[in-house]
Amino acid sequence: MGRRVRGIAAITALGIGMSALAACGGSDSKSTGGGKKVQLALVAYSTPQAAYQQIIKAFQATPAGKNITFTQSYGASGDQSRAVASGLKADLVAFSLEPDITRLTKAGLVADDWSANPTKGMVTDSVVSIATRKGNPKGIRTWTDLIKPGVQVITPNPSTSGGARWNILAGYGAASTKNTNKAAGVAFLNALLKNVPVQDDSGRKSLQTFTGGKGDAIITYENEAIFAQQHNQPLDYTVPDSTILIENPVAVTKNSAHPAEAKAFLTFLYTPAAQKIFVDNGYRPVEQGIPGSEKFPKPAGLFTIKDLGGWTAVTKDFFDPQAGIITGIEKKLGVTTGSK
Repeated sequence: MGRRVRGIAAITALGIGMSALAACGGSDSKSTGGGKKVQLALVAYSTPQAAYQQIIKAFQATPAGKNITFTQSYGASGDQSRAVASGLKADLVAFSLEPDITRLTKAGLVADDWSANPTKGMVTDSVVSIATRKGNPKGIRTWTDLIKPGVQVITPNPSTSGGARWNILAGYGAASTKNTNKAAGVAFLNALLKNVPVQDDSGRKSLQTFTGGKGDAIITYENEAIFAQQHNQPLDYTVPDSTILIENPVAVTKNSAHPAEAKAFLTFLYTPAAQKIFVDNGYRPVEQGIPGSEKFPKPAGLFTIKDLGGWTAVTKDFFDPQAGIITGIEKKLGVTTGSK
């Protein structure tokens, strides 16, 4: 049984909107000191919105960031990646998973060497967790508990959401013992998705659905469960002993009109100040020695995407829009599928 973490938490009255574009206001429009004012466009997946807004303010308080303002766009990771590929302006992109950056490298919008840094282009980590109503009235603590009859599980649509893919792969990896028993893993996914009554297009919207009262459990990023607790929504969450390490990438685009300033912000994301803000928002840091990082549980059976064959193989086997395992399951259930 995984380590169980309890707490009170909240999302019902979130002041964080889910509009496609959210301009950063306040100090964003007022720079101090001399120098040319520059506006950067950040296009990101939905869940780190609060963290990035805080980091931007911290960056603007530094000499490197004092004359830089931002536009910000948040949404489902796959949708955001496709939007940039289709022409949405972006100086920096921050997505849920690596394939959403790979799409942009193939389109010539992000350099092939975007991951050539000590963290391989990743700016935050997390793990997949299971959250329940406060008090856990149905006693849901393990992956097996999620496939019991009568249990409603909330998770987003893998056609649009990077978080959904992490969720699915976490459950599959646990049930298949890190891909050594594929049949058992696929059987688990069939049973799991039958228990999912609604699939929103992003992880944040799924969290809003759950905190709004639907479902007995939600599969979600650990940082999303913490986010809910920080906003006074009563829930408990469990980090299963067997779960996947979530790795979130960030990159500067090749067609940025302000590459020097964009790279300065990218560099800032790895500083102790920025990494601490990520930690305060429930993310695991990619840099060592960040205060607060010691609070995160260490699952004994933690595995990575490489343990399942890597993103290229996993995307083809599970999420191919015509022949993927998940595509087939979703079609049988009448769920809308599409290319991510």
